[in-house]
Amino acid sequence: MLLGYLFIFIARVADVSLFTIRMLFIVRGKRVQAALLGFVEVIIYITALGKVVSGLSDYRNLLVYALGYACGNIVGSFLEEKLAIGKITAQIVCSHCDGKILAENLRDEGFGVTVVEGEGRDGKRYILNVMMNRKNIKKLYNILDQLEKRPVVTVFDIKSIKGGYFAKMKRR
Repeated sequence: MLLGYLFIFIARVADVSLFTIRMLFIVRGKRVQAALLGFVEVIIYITALGKVVSGLSDYRNLLVYALGYACGNIVGSFLEEKLAIGKITAQIVCSHCDGKILAENLRDEGFGVTVVEGEGRDGKRYILNVMMNRKNIKKLYNILDQLEKRPVVTVFDIKSIKGGYFAKMKRR
């Protein structure tokens, strides 16, 4: 009986985690990967649901199923964060350092950077637009922490890119 509960829980965690990753693939335009994950996801889902439905007289099946769903959301979001699939644009507004120098430092680390000059409340500012893989955002923040006291950073998801500079990041 305990193995049955464990099976339902693990199956539900796996199925909801796969759902989260599948949705990420769909949003990123990766249809084939999403379809393959969906295939596996639905097999797991139907198997777990069948186990619950066949034992509806045992309320614990339903509780374990719901707990697996809740935990699957946590695991799925953790996996999504670790996989960091996709591309982003970080827009950096420099207020204390020379944006051109910061841009060169970022380029030396393999980032593609476009610099735009702007006007803020307190005068001239540099706005750096950096396109990168999502998994490189921590590296960007580490560089910024060393070179700019209080940058304003906004991050946007990118669905598709055509053209531009996208080099492999340097490894340390």
